[in-house]
Amino acid sequence: MYLKKNLVFIPGIILAFILYSLSQGFNNIIGIELLGYNKSPISTAMIAILLGIFFGNTFKIRDGFQKGLDFTREYILKLGIICLGIQLKPFEFLDFGKIAIPLIVICIISVLIVIKILIKKLKIPTRMAYLISIGSTVCGTTAIMATAPVIKANKNEISYAIANITLFGILSMLIYPYFANFYFDGESLFVGLFLGTSIHETSQVAAAGLIYDQQFDSQETLNIATVTKLIRNTFLIIMIPLFAFLYNRGQSKERNYSILNIFPYFVLGFAGMIIIRNLGDQVFIIQNNDDWLDIINFIKLLSKIFLTMAMAAIGLTTNLKDIRSMGVKPFIVGFIAMATVGIVSILTIEFYIYSIS
Repeated sequence: MYLKKNLVFIPGIILAFILYSLSQGFNNIIGIELLGYNKSPISTAMIAILLGIFFGNTFKIRDGFQKGLDFTREYILKLGIICLGIQLKPFEFLDFGKIAIPLIVICIISVLIVIKILIKKLKIPTRMAYLISIGSTVCGTTAIMATAPVIKANKNEISYAIANITLFGILSMLIYPYFANFYFDGESLFVGLFLGTSIHETSQVAAAGLIYDQQFDSQETLNIATVTKLIRNTFLIIMIPLFAFLYNRGQSKERNYSILNIFPYFVLGFAGMIIIRNLGDQVFIIQNNDDWLDIINFIKLLSKIFLTMAMAAIGLTTNLKDIRSMGVKPFIVGFIAMATVGIVSILTIEFYIYSIS
């Protein structure tokens, strides 16, 4: 019975891996065979999500694949992020952590203020505005799903908010790596901070960082973007109680959320992988053991495979009809939220650059 229960995930996982393999193949054919580069200038992760969107909206995905795709999108994604921790050396992130936290706080406050103004101007439902704002500022769909029961959002409001975040998250994921490289002149610290604070979903940030790494050969940017986003995710612990208080003010004093339920535990796995890397460096590098470097490179490869599989799964489960069914007003709010967090991120980074120059 236990084996049968777990076998239902396999078809979807295999489908995601096939799309990863197709994406890698297309990448090699276009970038290396046709364009003649030694290393393809095209991102495998970008091809994977675009192929996923194409196939997912051209053909009906059978129910037998759905559970495995959901598993890939949620758990294999997190496993890929955990594996990314192997790339970080001791306290490497402290140099940008002291910049990332104030930057995240400023972005969150700015979007909340803008959304509050938009609620009055556009007269959209308060609950939908709350869902879009927390999705834009913290961690996308995860934040929306965690907040929905707290503010008693209905199914349509949840669906609209998720479609909104998906649309603008995918747009920013595909555009921002190139924009950031141009705007910040390839400076990995600032590009990583921008990607980590301005893109909605953890998966989208990981994909944008991976696209940047594959396009501009900057593993450091991928690391910085990922850690910045993981720091940003932990703000969910503060935002859920805050939204519960704001929405239920003067109504019910019921506390229907749990810190244990909303804490992103894969962050601990990511931190654990950093510790493993550092302990391994201390033990094996001293012994001049090349096997440890092979293990590091293998885990790095796994992280890229897992993340690209997750991108394919996200593409396959992105329904363009749902996005098209959004009303104009939520679309405007989502666009303004995306623009606000992006602009505030740039301005704050510019202020930091000015202050140290």
